[in-house]
Amino acid sequence: MNSEPTYDKGRHLGPTTPSSWVTRFAPLAPADGLVLDLACGGGRHGRHFLGHGHAVVFLDRDVSDVQDLAGHANVEIIEADLEGGGTLPFAGRLFAAIVVTNYLWRPILPLLADAVAEGGLLIYETFGLGNEEYSRPRNPDHLLRPGELLDAFGKDLQVVAYEHGLRHDPKPRVIQRIAAVNANAPVAIEPNS
Repeated sequence: MNSEPTYDKGRHLGPTTPSSWVTRFAPLAPADGLVLDLACGGGRHGRHFLGHGHAVVFLDRDVSDVQDLAGHANVEIIEADLEGGGTLPFAGRLFAAIVVTNYLWRPILPLLADAVAEGGLLIYETFGLGNEEYSRPRNPDHLLRPGELLDAFGKDLQVVAYEHGLRHDPKPRVIQRIAAVNANAPVAIEPNS
């Protein structure tokens, strides 16, 4: 099954197509494994994985833009405010892949590494310092410091790829991103397409 579910954008103002970083590394996720789309928004990344045969947990503080998936056999929708304190709704669970884009809440970073199953994949992509010169977010609390994702995940996971810098697609922004696996052996990656 390679067709990705389509949806109406609703109130979600972000992009509806998956990030090229996510689609590039998504094939490294174990086939048919459970995927966590954290801070999912409209669910563009979870929908990508769902369209490739994965069961997906969509998690956000407002899940109205993924309600069209409610009742789907391979979908779990969790509405939760990760920044509100208390037990995290994914605590104690392991995932074949965890995807986080355009979201940063530093206290959960170590918990994400622990939630990647053996052989599993973590893809994280969000804004870095310097982005304040171009667009939102501008608050340094919401911008990664250089190397911060490497520091957060590099000791527990095998880094497959990492970037930090100015991008111009579709508009100027400073992005930091990482793809990492929970594996002891080298991982075969395909060249950029």
